Amino acid sequence: MSKLELRIFDGSRQLFSAPADFLVTITDGKQNQQFRDYVQSNDITFELPFYDNFGDNYSAIVWADGFRQAGFMPVTLSDQFTKTLDVMLIREDPGFSFVNARWDAVNTAFPFVGFGVDNTTGATRYEQLLDQQEKCVACLLNLGEAMSQIHLSQGTPLDYIKQMRWDAPWAPAQDRFFAWCDPKLIDQVKIGASQGQFAPELNPGTFHNGATSSWKQIEFGEANVQLTFHENDHMVIEGLDCIMVEPDIDYYKDLAAHTLFEVVPNAITHSLTDPTEVYVLRWMAGRQAGVPEFAPMYTITS
Repeated sequence: MSKLELRIFDGSRQLFSAPADFLVTITDGKQNQQFRDYVQSNDITFELPFYDNFGDNYSAIVWADGFRQAGFMPVTLSDQFTKTLDVMLIREDPGFSFVNARWDAVNTAFPFVGFGVDNTTGATRYEQLLDQQEKCVACLLNLGEAMSQIHLSQGTPLDYIKQMRWDAPWAPAQDRFFAWCDPKLIDQVKIGASQGQFAPELNPGTFHNGATSSWKQIEFGEANVQLTFHENDHMVIEGLDCIMVEPDIDYYKDLAAHTLFEVVPNAITHSLTDPTEVYVLRWMAGRQAGVPEFAPMYTITS
């Protein structure tokens, strides 16, 4: 037998505290449903068959009334230890808590957000965005946190980003932002690609208008950072000839899945990648990978 410990968290990144009936579905790698029933505990261990082959690549899905379904696959089980899977459930219509993401804190963590203007102007601009477009701020904070966890041969991507663009049509959006960066970031990403950290995207202009090159992080199954460069767009900042970079996070690592399940539906419905979905996917992927917790400067509320 193998054991799977399932822990259920909420959008505050804490174990689910509110009373709830969780519908749990566990399926083995042979597509046999091994468990499907309601449980009340936010931390429960299941005993499951062990095959010593592909059958041990399980999937686990959790749902509760009023919450979005969440799950993970593959979860590879063993007869030698208990595997822990952390799943996050958020409301179907979630809210945000930005209590730790006011201007002073954000400007300190990500100085490129306010670079080029005085502190009062920067604060006013940011607070207006926070009041009017919370998802844009959530996206910015997701990207800032995720990029802070990408360790290049020298620094992180944040060390090369100089100034965020606030002018239309490059103003912060709920699925990306645009900024001026040191061109050396491209070499750093290429070094990372040579070490298996990134994969290049062919024909980047297809999904990113005007792009000349693009690389996607491949560390996780979902919610990887993509850095897209617009090398024909230039801005001199403090004597440095900068180029434009467009960071975003896709739901899926696989290009076919990204196109089929994300790009095409977004094009049909004119919707954008949802930062709350990115938050959940990236948090769960990080927990599964055993890397430092994905903890942006906000939380998701009910």
